[in-house]
Amino acid sequence: MQIYLIGFMGSGKSYTGRRLAQLLNRRFIDLDDWIEQKAGLSIREIFEQQGEAHFREAEAEAIRQMAGQPAAVVATGGGTPCFHQNMDWMNNHGLTVYLDTSQELLFQRLKDGRDHRPLLRATPDEGLRAYISHKLLERTPYYQQASIVYAQETGREAVAEDLAHQFSNIIGH
Repeated sequence: MQIYLIGFMGSGKSYTGRRLAQLLNRRFIDLDDWIEQKAGLSIREIFEQQGEAHFREAEAEAIRQMAGQPAAVVATGGGTPCFHQNMDWMNNHGLTVYLDTSQELLFQRLKDGRDHRPLLRATPDEGLRAYISHKLLERTPYYQQASIVYAQETGREAVAEDLAHQFSNIIGH
């Protein structure tokens, strides 16, 4: 069974996923890295050359390929649950965990890394705040469908440990 980490960009899916995979003795898969490897292009290049619609199709295909993989912790992209019935698919084929993060914490994490995120490049600070707010309004209904909603108040240091403890209580390991 796969564990899918979902949430807005900057919520700590990759950071938490790596640590959680170690604690649970599972493989870690970053969905963006998987897509880049299959496409031979960076996510930014896919967006620039083929557009967001093509990227979202590749993302849906990659999520479905996870079913054939050994048990892993999968860090999805921020928009992954919102397209191509991906949220339903992940809920039916694994366990989904929403890393619920405040808008202010997301802003603090994202403001210095905009160049690495195709949807945020060239966005000024106030535009970034508006973007986060707008996208969260769109995406939260999808995120809230997760099996587990993990509210992050301040940071991500203990998130993986907390989740690993919860999982061990649920599955008895």
